Amino acid sequence: MIPAERQNLIVARLSERGVLSIAELTELLDVSHMTVRRDIQQLEREGRLMSVAGGIRLPERISFEPSHVSKAVMSHGEKVSIGRAALSFIQPGSVIYLDAGTTTLEIAKGLTGRDDIAVVTNDFVIAALLAREAKCRLYHTGGEVERENQSCVGDPAAEAIRRFNFDIAFISTSSFGLRGVSTPSENKVAVKRAITQSAVRSVLVTDSSKYGRIGTFNAVPLEALSAIVTDSGLPENVRAAITQRGIALHIAEAEAEPGS
Repeated sequence: MIPAERQNLIVARLSERGVLSIAELTELLDVSHMTVRRDIQQLEREGRLMSVAGGIRLPERISFEPSHVSKAVMSHGEKVSIGRAALSFIQPGSVIYLDAGTTTLEIAKGLTGRDDIAVVTNDFVIAALLAREAKCRLYHTGGEVERENQSCVGDPAAEAIRRFNFDIAFISTSSFGLRGVSTPSENKVAVKRAITQSAVRSVLVTDSSKYGRIGTFNAVPLEALSAIVTDSGLPENVRAAITQRGIALHIAEAEAEPGS
């Protein structure tokens, strides 16, 4: 079989089973482990499957994003460490963008002592924190209000973003893979794209649990990112694939829980 035929067979069998081991694939295709892994790498780049220990599985499709309240308690230690690691990217005098999200909120918490930067955000919680506790110049995009996520989305928000030239933008997500950042919300696509188009550097900040999930809409291709800041849970083969594309990868260790 030619590669395209093998890859279509892999996807067809995976659709039936949900999970397949490398041993099952070599037997099914009657090829070497190396050939199977090359096919897997190609399919993973296309977002059609994801690697797990010893095999592959279908991506986890998400049809909605959790509310701000729900996200605030998910992978909290990882988010704190990612937020702190991201602070080292911010140079004096920078104009920065903070995308809506609870990981970017952790970055904002580290900016309360800065009076030398300008911050733009579409997130009401971040804006309220910085308005109350920080001295930086602060802008909110406005736009259609998404109550569950306490943020603004849609074309009006994207148009406001395009008015700025960002030195660095921090992007959040509920789903990403080797194909890039996706979202179940069509209203967020224009916002994500406007961010990367307006920034010198675009940095994805996300905990590793978001890898292998896929939303309905492609928002940002992986190649549009300058760097990714995540935690140690990201699989080694995925780390290698990211760095091979020239994207800087920064692994932040999770914060220890109080009393541990």
